[in-house]
Amino acid sequence: MSIVIKQREPSRLPSKTDAEFDRISNLPGHVIDQILSRLPIRDAVRSSVLSRKWRYKWAKIPCLVFDNHCFNFSSQDQSFIKNKLVNIIDHVLLLHNGPIHKFKLSHRDLLGVNDIDRWILCISRSSIKEVVLEIWKGQRYKPPSCLFNCQNLVHLELFNCLLKPPLMFKGFKNLKSLDLQHITITQDVFEKLVSSCPSLERLTLMNFTGVTHLVIDAPNLQFFDIGGIFEDVSFLNTVHLSYVSIGLYVNIDNEENDARDNSSKLLRFFVNLPHIRRLEIQSYFLKVSAYTKYPEKWLLNPDMLVQYLAMGYVPSRLPNLCVDLNHLSIRIDFDDLEENTAALCLLRSCPNLLELEMLARPEEQSSMERSTNFWEDDHWSSLFAHLRLVKVSGISGVKSEMDFIKFLLSNSPVLEQLTVKPASQEGEWELMKELLRFRRASIYAEVIYLDP
Repeated sequence: MSIVIKQREPSRLPSKTDAEFDRISNLPGHVIDQILSRLPIRDAVRSSVLSRKWRYKWAKIPCLVFDNHCFNFSSQDQSFIKNKLVNIIDHVLLLHNGPIHKFKLSHRDLLGVNDIDRWILCISRSSIKEVVLEIWKGQRYKPPSCLFNCQNLVHLELFNCLLKPPLMFKGFKNLKSLDLQHITITQDVFEKLVSSCPSLERLTLMNFTGVTHLVIDAPNLQFFDIGGIFEDVSFLNTVHLSYVSIGLYVNIDNEENDARDNSSKLLRFFVNLPHIRRLEIQSYFLKVSAYTKYPEKWLLNPDMLVQYLAMGYVPSRLPNLCVDLNHLSIRIDFDDLEENTAALCLLRSCPNLLELEMLARPEEQSSMERSTNFWEDDHWSSLFAHLRLVKVSGISGVKSEMDFIKFLLSNSPVLEQLTVKPASQEGEWELMKELLRFRRASIYAEVIYLDP
């Protein structure tokens, strides 16, 4: 009699379909769209190999960004790189079959080639809302007239471009943000461009050519950042403007005419800024007369440009106080009388100031009237009633700088923190000891010393 012993079969796990294992293919469509929108365009196109459901899904992404993060070329042949970039962008635009809301072109190896005209024509037929053109090489690129037909634009950013809109251009009715850097544009075109964008909220202007007198007429403007060589700036209908950062220089060719102007640029600057909350004064800004009298300084330091706000009569305070201004940043030569006078006018005109930043800009060679005892005088009819944070940077410990710090400490009853950052380590220990000896109006005031 034979006995048959059967081995127990191992238990089998419940079977799963291929669909259950293929979680990538079963992702909801809106999740796939979110993933693709966060990938560089190169990786988004490559996602077609993941599954059938992902194939050409990238062709509907609304944001197209072509920059150095998308493409890396091992070749140093500029002609090869240019042709490769053009072929890639042509290929993407050809296969794209959805709306394009954002188009950014910012590859540092791409010149202002004629192919860009074709790409802009393509995106102008879509409901494009954001255009960024940064041409890093070659001559300034002149955008085609079709760019100015994009009436759904909300953000426009141009770098190294020549702007010449068609005569029939009526403005961008929906544009909220305009960023122009290294731009060539005529005076009338600039004024028309800004004034014909009624929804404009943010305006950035850096390194213009072709514009001498900036007139900013923008009823909804809230943010304004400018840096470059201009003769004048004025604001019209800018009652909502709350943030201003300005590094404004005066053209040397027109300096003498401006110096004879007795009207106060300080008054004209603030007359249409009733609700300004933050003001940053960069570069040379507060004074003009020194370089008119001593043009040889331009030969010694051609990069040094004249200051602006102290031109003409400077009042003791503005007729209309900046009651909303709570942050003020000023770059100043503490040894210069006229700059100190203009700075004092600003300080007196900001009764609700909460934060103050002073950046010392000492002049190595100065023939201007010196101000050795300016901050020792009794200038104040009211204290810094609300000032809480102060930062003073770039000082070397000279008397005028230390007088200003002493003046602040003794007139700020609610000051919480004073941060001091010197220009160098020379005389560091003596500077620290002198700061600790100053009387403080606020018992809570903390002095923080930062290494240069």
